[in-house]
Amino acid sequence: MEPFKCHSCLVPIFLVIVGCHGYINYLAIRLPLQGERPPPGSPWPQPKQWQQSPDLLTIDPIKFQFTSDTDCDIITKAFERYHSLIFGYKGLWVAEDKPTLPGLEVVISSKTCGKYPSLSMDESYSLVINNTATLTATEVWGFLRGLETFSQLVYDNQGELLINKTSITDVPRFPYRGSHLDTARHYIPIPVLKQNLDAMSYNKLNVFHWHIVDDQSFPFVSKTFPKLSEKGAYSKLHLYTPEAVADIIEYARLRGIRVIPEFDTPGHTASWGIAYQELLTTCWANGKPGVAIYNKHAEHEILDPTKNFTYEFLGQFFKEVSEVFPDEYLHMGMDEGYYYCWFSNPNITEFMTEQGFGKDYFKLEQYYSERVLGMISDLDKKYIIWQDPVENGAQVRNDSIVTIWKGGYSDWRRYMESVSSKGYYTILSSCWYLNYLTYPPAWRQFYSCDPLDFTGSQAAKDRVLGGQTCLWAEFVDGTNLLTRMWPSASAAAERLWSPAEVRDNDTAYFRLDQQRCRMLRRGIPTEPLLGGYCGDYEWGFEKDEPQLESTERPTTCINTSTCLLSISHYQLLCVVLVLSYLLNSCK
Repeated sequence: MEPFKCHSCLVPIFLVIVGCHGYINYLAIRLPLQGERPPPGSPWPQPKQWQQSPDLLTIDPIKFQFTSDTDCDIITKAFERYHSLIFGYKGLWVAEDKPTLPGLEVVISSKTCGKYPSLSMDESYSLVINNTATLTATEVWGFLRGLETFSQLVYDNQGELLINKTSITDVPRFPYRGSHLDTARHYIPIPVLKQNLDAMSYNKLNVFHWHIVDDQSFPFVSKTFPKLSEKGAYSKLHLYTPEAVADIIEYARLRGIRVIPEFDTPGHTASWGIAYQELLTTCWANGKPGVAIYNKHAEHEILDPTKNFTYEFLGQFFKEVSEVFPDEYLHMGMDEGYYYCWFSNPNITEFMTEQGFGKDYFKLEQYYSERVLGMISDLDKKYIIWQDPVENGAQVRNDSIVTIWKGGYSDWRRYMESVSSKGYYTILSSCWYLNYLTYPPAWRQFYSCDPLDFTGSQAAKDRVLGGQTCLWAEFVDGTNLLTRMWPSASAAAERLWSPAEVRDNDTAYFRLDQQRCRMLRRGIPTEPLLGGYCGDYEWGFEKDEPQLESTERPTTCINTSTCLLSISHYQLLCVVLVLSYLLNSCK
């Protein structure tokens, strides 16, 4: 068979081969997507400064080396992970006509290995890719963000590994970029939690807000009070043992992610009372104790703030929690304190009279909140709370962080303005509730929500630390958590990382789809944004095994038979169909 010749009849072949790579398309033919399609290898979130040259380099997966001037387990293990993420597929080879990038040199200017990520960690980095590549960061946390960016810049074109000459200077817009997850309404298995931590790292989120217990179950295993989980968990299998919790904290640390647990009180505590009923308030009805009224209160509900036992118990419990979780902050919850049970209890009424509270139950809640938060301060910890106690008049520390959760997409601004004007640090979650099902998916709303988009002084806005997505698990478990979370959470991630002016919703559609396909290839089952496909890989396709042998191109495309050896099965199908058409049309 003769070699291909360059004449007009065969030009479309090359276009079709390129077109076999994945793209999002449209809802209907009359509704083409607007915006600009990004080049391959476009990073998400978008860096602060990003200059890309058209000059291309190739990479040899076998010979490529990561090197660092700092001895650190975080760096060593990141190199191992990312070598697999970037090069762990069959059918990758060196482009013969392009210079080869030999490796990535990492320079940590502090020469230190961070123990645990924190609110004050430095995540800035610079990345320069020319004939060599250098990633520079002040701290190891910036290295992790820069390595993720480097991994996203690498792409393959018909199996050839390519990267553009690039210069990036990057720093996050906000220091707190979180993902809240409820593991009480449904138990989420440890492997799924780890997958979610991986996905967070791919999107540069840095806080796992672990809402670990609630009314429904108490899966956290306490060594101090083991009966809490023995009686409060769904079963002996639905537990987060001390070993499992330590494993999650370490897994997150290696990815630069903080783990902040939430033990919500005084409400949301029914599971605590299964083992220790004396912690809860006894609700009354018709002059009788322990009687439920539907949609008002249960038989026993909400912690009893009048008993010394309550505070003695919590003091011991939170001492243990503060030792298990190394982060400087604990999330203390304190939202949705439904008072109906307190209303009904004559002992609480008597206590309020003695304290001079009258019938002001806000003052009772304030009394409880201030006593418990004082315990946390005594443990040398700082705390985060939902906005409710501040709204109800509780006095909290000036360095506390208040999470704004009310107001939804449209009405959160007044809450942010009110709380931040009181001098408190704030984070926003109101507009990033992932458990609200919408059609089409709500990522556009997530992308448009900006934590600084409220009326307030510059001082108030300076106290906004960032935000977090929230996923409550009434209708979520291990089967659908990741698809519910991603890629919608990616939209919030870019809003919290990238400069404020990066907000073109239409162009973000294409970049987010590229990120979605990237995550899919990395093993995260990520929900589609619209119709389309992800090149030569889809979820459910047999996964490639790591590249371990020669990365030389198996053959040069000289004729039809050898061309077909160097393309994927899906691309082969494209070629066969087009060849059939062209041969018929050229006759």
